[in-house]
Amino acid sequence: MSSDTIYTITPATPTSVLYLSYDGLTDPLGQSQVLPYIMGLAKRGYQFTIISTEKTEAYEKRKDIIKGLIEPFGKNIDWQPIFYTKKPPVVSTLWDVRKIQSKAVELHKKKHFQIVHCRSYITALVGAFLKKKFQIPFIFDMRGFWADERIEGGIWNLKNPLFKSVYQFFKKKEKQFLQLADHTISLTFNAKQEIHSWPGFSTVPIQVIPCCVDTQLFQRNNDLSESKELTISYLGSLGTWYMLDEMLHFFKRVLVHYPHARFLFITPDDPEMIRRNAQKYGISGDTIRIMKAERKEVPIRLAESHISLFFIKPSFSKKASSPTKMGEILSMGIPVICNANVGDANYLMENYSSGELVRTFTEVEYDRVISQLDEIRMISSESLRQTALDYFDLEKGIGLYEEVYQKLSTTNV
Repeated sequence: MSSDTIYTITPATPTSVLYLSYDGLTDPLGQSQVLPYIMGLAKRGYQFTIISTEKTEAYEKRKDIIKGLIEPFGKNIDWQPIFYTKKPPVVSTLWDVRKIQSKAVELHKKKHFQIVHCRSYITALVGAFLKKKFQIPFIFDMRGFWADERIEGGIWNLKNPLFKSVYQFFKKKEKQFLQLADHTISLTFNAKQEIHSWPGFSTVPIQVIPCCVDTQLFQRNNDLSESKELTISYLGSLGTWYMLDEMLHFFKRVLVHYPHARFLFITPDDPEMIRRNAQKYGISGDTIRIMKAERKEVPIRLAESHISLFFIKPSFSKKASSPTKMGEILSMGIPVICNANVGDANYLMENYSSGELVRTFTEVEYDRVISQLDEIRMISSESLRQTALDYFDLEKGIGLYEEVYQKLSTTNV
C-alpha cells in the first residue's frame, strides 16, 4: 500500500459504521483480523469509527504502525482507542464495557451511526444497548462460542460461583444477541448449523465469513529444493488451545521414518518451554528451531517448511473456530496436517486436497498420516493456494461483509 495514497468516499452519502472491538488494533489479531477488513470496506466507500481496547505495551510499540496504515484513508477511518483494564477479573471487564459504551454514545450523538458492528460478546453488550436506545442496526460478529471457550479452555472454572454466574449470564446473552442482531457473522458453517438447530433459531440471519487471509502478503516467492530434509512448521502462539504435547508426540513418530526431519516453531512463546516439552519425548534440541516473526516476516519463515502442523483441543466451542493460520499456510502453497472436528476442517479436507486430518491422538493414527507424508508433499502449491483463494481470500471476505452492510443500509433507510 502506498503511503501517499488517499482513499476517497465514492457514495454521495456514505454509510457510517461504528466498529467495536475488545481486541486492540495493536494486537497481532487486530492487525490480521480486524484492520484489513475495515480498510477494505473503507476503500469501498464505508466510513468507520473504531473503538478498540488497547494493551498499553502493545499500543506504545505499534501505535505508529497502525496510524500509518489508516492515515491514507483520512476521515474514512477514525480510530478512537481506549485502554484495557486487566484486574480484577470480571470487574475490570465491566469497567471496560462502561468506557466503551460511554464513548460510543458520545460519538453517536456527533456522527449518527447507521450500523454498529460488534466483534465478539463483550462489545455486543454495547451494541445491544445502542440498538435498544437509538435503534441502530446491530451486527453480532460472534467469532465463536465465546462463553463455552472460556469454560473448555480452563479460563473459567464452573466450581467458582463467580465464574459460574458469569458463564450463565453470557449464555443467556448469547441467545439475546442472536435474536436482537440484524445480522450475525459466524466463522464456520459448522457453527451456523449448530445455531440453526436450536429451537426458535432456525431463521436467525447468519453469514459465514471465515478468518480470511491477505493472499497478497502470504504467497511463496521461493520453493524449497526437493532434496532438502523434511521441515514441518508450527505457526503462532501455543496458548490455551494448541496441543503442544500431542504435536511433539507426532513429530517423534515422524523422526522414526524421517530421522533428519526438522520441526520449525514460528511463535512468540518461550523457546525454553518448548524445548523442555520436547525433551520429555526424547526429541533432541538440534531437530527443533524456534523463532519469532513480525507479521510481514511470517511468509518468509513459513516458506522454509514443506508441511505445517497444528492440533487444537476438540470441544463443543471449537465447532465455531476458524484458525487464521489455516488460510495463511494454504495461501503459501503449503499443505496442512491438523486434527478433525475443529471448525470446518473436515469440510476443507474432504472437499479440497489440502493435506490430511488426524482423527485420534494415537501412535497408530500418527503413523497412518506419516505414511502419507510423501504424497502430501506432492500436492501442488498452486492447488493449495487456490483453496485459500476460494475459501479464505480477504477480498472475498470483504465482499461478504459488504453484502451484510448493504442489506442493513437498504432495510433501514
